[in-house]
Amino acid sequence: MVTRNNKLNDRAEMSVCNSFHAAEPGAFKLYPNILPIGPLFADGEFRKPVGSFLPEDERCIKWLDTQHDGSVVYVAFGSMAIFDPRQFEELAEGLELTGRPFLWIVRPDFTPGLSKKWLNEFSQRVAGTGMIVSWCSQQQVLAHCAVACFVSHCGWNSTMEGVRNGVPFLCWPYYCDQFLDRSYITNVWRTGLAVSPNAEGVVTKEEVRSKVEQVVGNAEIKERAMLLKDAAWRCVSHGGSSNENFKKLVNLLSE
Repeated sequence: MVTRNNKLNDRAEMSVCNSFHAAEPGAFKLYPNILPIGPLFADGEFRKPVGSFLPEDERCIKWLDTQHDGSVVYVAFGSMAIFDPRQFEELAEGLELTGRPFLWIVRPDFTPGLSKKWLNEFSQRVAGTGMIVSWCSQQQVLAHCAVACFVSHCGWNSTMEGVRNGVPFLCWPYYCDQFLDRSYITNVWRTGLAVSPNAEGVVTKEEVRSKVEQVVGNAEIKERAMLLKDAAWRCVSHGGSSNENFKKLVNLLSE
């Protein structure tokens, strides 16, 4: 895919991307023909679903409204990641161990072979604390004041959505560019931490609990996340680099 994309890039007058200059200035210095116009959001007032793969469960927002500010662990792995039953159970029990309210997005195809009996028992145990749904309005969730951190696969769109809202990350990449995105979050922006699998390649429940607590309890991570949020909003605001770049794109298309 990358090779094919590079060949097409040679034909392009300009490439447009969902990023912003302050997020990765080194990359845009290396590639001046890439035009960052992000972080993109199609509907700032959340009047309609945007980019949904599945029907959104609207109960999420009402549930978040009942939670304290900065208390909820939001867990979502995008539209493609797959967990085996053991890893699913470790994650579930790790969230339970935190004792924190959590909102977990579990697609119908997220864990083939998972015991329905086990999932039902777990759901009953955490009914007063956790909410599990198959899909949600992620942009709306991440903008909610109740969200404390984002346990994420680090897909780029999800990363930008988290950055735009100043949400700290617990990184759990699945494949492809998500590992690079994790490096931005943990090493460059320093707005989150990453899970560490054990010798068997499993992220244990103890690791989940420990890393969630470290992310939520780290004031410096939160401060850096808010500074990056401010930088993102400056870029998309009137006169900002992304705003000006978007005008360039419109002018180019109108020529």
